[in-house]
Amino acid sequence: MKTILTTAAALATAATAAHAGGVERSSQSVAILFEEGRYAELSFGHFDPTVSGSVGPGGVATSGDMSSSYNSWSLGYKMDIGEKMDFALVLDQPIGANVAYPTGGLYPLQGSTAKLSSSAITALLRYKFENNVSVYGGLRYQTVHGEVSLPTVGAYSLDTNYDSELGYVVGIAWEKPEIAARVALTYNSAITHTLDATEGGPFGGQSTFETEVPQSVNLEFQTGIAKDTLLFGSIRWQEWSEFVIDPVGYFPTTPLVSYASDRITYNLGVGRRFNENWSGAVTVGYEKSDGEITGNLGPTDGFTSVGLAATYTMDNMKITGGIRYVDIGDATTTIGANFEGNSGVGVGIRVGYTF
Repeated sequence: MKTILTTAAALATAATAAHAGGVERSSQSVAILFEEGRYAELSFGHFDPTVSGSVGPGGVATSGDMSSSYNSWSLGYKMDIGEKMDFALVLDQPIGANVAYPTGGLYPLQGSTAKLSSSAITALLRYKFENNVSVYGGLRYQTVHGEVSLPTVGAYSLDTNYDSELGYVVGIAWEKPEIAARVALTYNSAITHTLDATEGGPFGGQSTFETEVPQSVNLEFQTGIAKDTLLFGSIRWQEWSEFVIDPVGYFPTTPLVSYASDRITYNLGVGRRFNENWSGAVTVGYEKSDGEITGNLGPTDGFTSVGLAATYTMDNMKITGGIRYVDIGDATTTIGANFEGNSGVGVGIRVGYTF
């Protein structure tokens, strides 16, 4: 059972690249804190979405596929500090975006591009009490950078510096090892970035503005439901209504990027060990569409997903591969464009080693 709870549950929703509310790329799981002994893992993911829409009478102006594929990675290390404490260090990419509208058509935003990149390093400490309860917390150091080019919107452009700021993580967990049960509740603080920017267009120049990567709450859970079978899942809330990118020189009345409401993302899965070497998992994910008008740089609204993962364990090493299909929710943008029938496929691999 321990093989399942440290492999299938961990990767099926994490190693395949995320496609969730806002510009989320990482679920910020704390599962690594519960690995046994000294442990290290490396994950790679690739997500290939197809997102297109149309505007005008009869949808005469089509956007083409405006959402580029992207790669993601994470690196984690965990060690014991005596009998009561654990330490973990995680490197990942919490948020990101990669938008490129094709040129050569009638679509109003043809040729527009946007890139948002980030990296974060999170250090966590966990203290275990005698009653199977533990508390944990730590600091997250996060760096973000953005670039935008909107040739058909007054030739507007934006290029920011790489800004780094500090946030924090706190949480509490309960475990019952006899049935492989665990519940972990984690709070991730908001991190406000002050970005120095070079803007082009009618009101271009040097400017400074703030953007908040919003706070979130994660509930992760798992329990054995039969011999060699594990039920696991997560519920994640993030305050995306506080995420606004509104540079000084951007002249339209609406912000460059904003979200009308917060998001709750659900994941549920079942993992099973087949023999001493092989285990697998199936997962489903869901994020409700809110029906609000979306920005043109993120014309999606919710999703439904299904994923498969398989783990091969050999001595102290475990290798997990996964695939995830995402049905991306329909959306209507601020220019009245309708984006419908979109989807994406993510694949991932994770290598973990206990030593």
